[in-house]
Amino acid sequence: MWIDTHCHLDAPEFALDREEVRSQARAAGVALCVLPAVQRRDWSGVQALASQHGDAYALGIHPLYVPQADAQDLQALDEALAAAQGDPRLVAVGEIGLDFFVPELCEPAMRERQWQFYITQLLLARKHGLPVILHVRRSADLLLKGLRQVGVSGGIAHAFNGSVQQAQAFIDLGFALGFGGAMTFERATALRELARTLPLDALVLETDAPDIPPQWIYRTAEARADGQPQGRNSPAELPRIAQVLATLRGIEPEVLAQATGRNARRVLPGLEQLA
Repeated sequence: MWIDTHCHLDAPEFALDREEVRSQARAAGVALCVLPAVQRRDWSGVQALASQHGDAYALGIHPLYVPQADAQDLQALDEALAAAQGDPRLVAVGEIGLDFFVPELCEPAMRERQWQFYITQLLLARKHGLPVILHVRRSADLLLKGLRQVGVSGGIAHAFNGSVQQAQAFIDLGFALGFGGAMTFERATALRELARTLPLDALVLETDAPDIPPQWIYRTAEARADGQPQGRNSPAELPRIAQVLATLRGIEPEVLAQATGRNARRVLPGLEQLA
């Protein structure tokens, strides 16, 4: 049994065949997906999808959506988390974090705005006793600063691609590190070395579908210019992504499935009732 700890099944890319996508993933052995929301208008959608498919969900405001969010959205998040306290499928606050890759988000005013949304959502996670699912893009050190400042009950550093020292800092704070499609590229030597050498009990698997396609789906800009369509990532790719990780570590996929499933349930305790 595989757990996809980060899958945007509610994304518009799945609008035409969402049911088939989830069925294909289940047929491939993906028993459970965690569906993180990215903005207020998506919260009810991920809740409904999780209930429909027996999956889990998280509620939050993604840093890419901070520019159009406001204080009322944060208040609404507090209320939504309170209303969902009795829902066993709510397992985290997320996807939240900081993004210092997108140029417009790196302007001083927007950096500060991201920070305020991040800290407020950490405080909400602490208030409601939930772990967090973190968006980490060129922002690991500042995310760690916020975690130490607020103190939350762990979670997942999604799509981790930092240093060994940053990895250990997240682990020390009770976090697991999410590995997915980026690890499948042979040129991603530093990331693959992390995947190979970090403690097995610190790793969880994810697809971030429809984003971060694995190497066998990805098409270069030149290929797309020649008319080759970009492949769409889906949760059904998780077992093949997992095979890459198992090969890197020299272990059997069954051992990896057991370990990463156990890790996911540890850092997102709500999964215990579902997985």
